[in-house]
Amino acid sequence: MRIALATLPFPATPAESVTLSEQAIAQAAQAEARVLCFPECYLPGYRDPSRPVPPPDPQFLESAWTTLATAARRANLTVILGTERLEADALYATALVLNPDGTRAGFQDKVQIDPSEEGLYTPAAGRRLFHAGPLTFGVTICHEGWRYPETVRWAARRGAQVVFHQQYHAPSPAASFHQSAVACRAAENTCYFATVNYAFPGAPTHSAVAAPDGTVIASNPSGEPGLLIADLNIAQATGLLARRYRPVE
Repeated sequence: MRIALATLPFPATPAESVTLSEQAIAQAAQAEARVLCFPECYLPGYRDPSRPVPPPDPQFLESAWTTLATAARRANLTVILGTERLEADALYATALVLNPDGTRAGFQDKVQIDPSEEGLYTPAAGRRLFHAGPLTFGVTICHEGWRYPETVRWAARRGAQVVFHQQYHAPSPAASFHQSAVACRAAENTCYFATVNYAFPGAPTHSAVAAPDGTVIASNPSGEPGLLIADLNIAQATGLLARRYRPVE
C-alpha cells in the first residue's frame, strides 16, 4: 500500500491552500499513491496567532471540500484533509476523509487540544476508523498524537494498520522529543505511524513514516516542500502490542 504525505508550505491565503492541495492530489496520483494525508488544518491554514488567517468561513470550507472531493475522484485517491469545521459557535480542528469516488467518509475531530489552543479550537469527543481498500486507518491530530499515546493505540487495537498524524510544528530553537515519538508510536502498537508537518525548514519535527518495529522508513528532515512517499507492507502491522495493553488501575 503506497501512501503519500503532503509536506507543503504554509498557504498565503485560504484560496492558495485549495490550489496547493489540488496540485498535491494530482502529484500523489502520478506517484501511484493510494492514500494522501495533509498537515493539520491546512484548509485554510493553522490558526497560529503569528500568522494571518481570516476568520472561520463555513462557505469557503464547503466550497473547498467540494473542489477537493472532485480532485480526489479524478485521482481515484483517498485523501485525508487537514481542515477545520464550524458547528454552531464551536470551531473544531479536524480531518475530513474523502473516498476515491469523491464521497465523504467523515470527520475525525481533534479531541485533545493543546493548552495554547484553549479558546481557539473546541475539544471534541469520540474516535473512528476509516478504510481505503484493504487498508484500515485512524487519524490523530498534532498534540494528541504526541502526548496521548492512547489516541494511536485506540485505532491499532481495533485493526488499524496505520495511524496518520497531522501536525503543525513551526521552527523552534527548543530541544524536542517529537521525532523520537514517531518511532515509539509505531513500535509500542505494532502499527505504522505516518506524521506530516508543514514545509518548515528547521522545525523540530518533520514528515516521517515509521514501521511496526519502530524503524523510520521514510522522512523529510530538510522540511522542503513536496510529497513524502512510503510503501507499506500492511501484513506486518499486526497491532499485537496494542491489543496486549491492559489499562493501569
